[in-house]
Amino acid sequence: QRLCPFDIQGSIVHATMLGRQGIITQDEANTIISGLRQVSKEIEDGQFIFDTVDEDIHMAIERRMTEIIGPVGGKLHTARSRNDQTTVDSKMHMRAVIREIQEDITNLQKIIIDKAENNINAIMPGYTHLQTGQPILLSHWIMAYYWMLRRDWNRFEDLYQRMGECPLGAAALAGTTFPIDRNFTARELGFDKPTENSIDSVSDRDHMVEFTAAAAMCFMHLTRLSEELVLFSSQDFKFIELSDDFCTGSSIMPQKKNPDVAEKMRGKGGRMYGNLMAMLTIMKGIPLAYNTDMSEDKEQVYDSMDTLQTSLRIMAPMIEKMVILAENTRAAAARGFSNATDMADYLVRKGIPFREAHHIVGSAVNYCIKHKKMLEELTMEEFSAFDNKIERDIYESISLEACIKARMSYGGTGPDAVKKQIEIAKSYLK
Repeated sequence: QRLCPFDIQGSIVHATMLGRQGIITQDEANTIISGLRQVSKEIEDGQFIFDTVDEDIHMAIERRMTEIIGPVGGKLHTARSRNDQTTVDSKMHMRAVIREIQEDITNLQKIIIDKAENNINAIMPGYTHLQTGQPILLSHWIMAYYWMLRRDWNRFEDLYQRMGECPLGAAALAGTTFPIDRNFTARELGFDKPTENSIDSVSDRDHMVEFTAAAAMCFMHLTRLSEELVLFSSQDFKFIELSDDFCTGSSIMPQKKNPDVAEKMRGKGGRMYGNLMAMLTIMKGIPLAYNTDMSEDKEQVYDSMDTLQTSLRIMAPMIEKMVILAENTRAAAARGFSNATDMADYLVRKGIPFREAHHIVGSAVNYCIKHKKMLEELTMEEFSAFDNKIERDIYESISLEACIKARMSYGGTGPDAVKKQIEIAKSYLK
């Protein structure tokens, strides 16, 4: 039923072309178009009766149209087959859905940018192996997801462009004996050109496979963000507070606030990957041209469409309402010796080889752990015990703010670099 508007649009253009080419009379074409528009109105008004006796949506629409206008309705199917009809319908539908998904991605990207700008000075630990690595700006962390989504947007755009060839007119598999104008129908239906090979046109489901692949990759990014929302909202981290709208309580533990929506979204990654594997398996080893196996594509693709769209539309307000607990994120960055690398860099600038500097800082960190201190809390006497080249300017070099500010390389976490990154991100959204 999702294909109804696209099936009718394709049929109207096909009937128009048949009339233009003299394959049917202009009056017949006008009558068929009038009948199709009436069917469209019945569907919109909820008056259309869907019955499995019609076999598929194409036959259901054609049957009702013929009931309305009489036997002339039977001329609509001249010079086409359900094989090319279903493919053009699904491509038109998918292209429309892709534009909706791209809009959903863009909306989430805008919210990410707002969250980054509103927390531009918040400091947090950056991780590798989930171990504290170096201090970063929280805005830099969340902008990483903007760029993942940017690639997702581009993948869907690439697919949209690749779907720019119209299969209508390929008929069952070999083309048609009628003098059709495929360039006209392609242009009228919003395609760039007709497909080049009629056999490939009706047996191609690359776009369905590719959609589930692009959707699975996009969803992979949502699961990574979901995982960090779960992690960072836990009591052990407490970097963020999720709105009650997206959490539930425990049935037995009254203190619990469970990030169930993020967990549910994380879990749905499995079905998205499953849809991709199902599509690849459906198409494996199918001989040319059309086979009914291909009709199994709808369930996988529609599920991927629905799951991705709803998840993008849920993630956006979840991020928008998320509260950043900046004091906690900064304390975590200080607590985890995230400025150790900067102390090593400081020693290198004093002329000490990096490997030796690495060893010195490792010893200093061990000392701090034993004495329950942070690096910046060590006295000059303690610093000098590790190396006499350490001077009082060490304190300026290893403060969290200094560590971050020093990373001004393009794409780095320095404040100016992040602000530049946000400017570029905004320019893409325009």
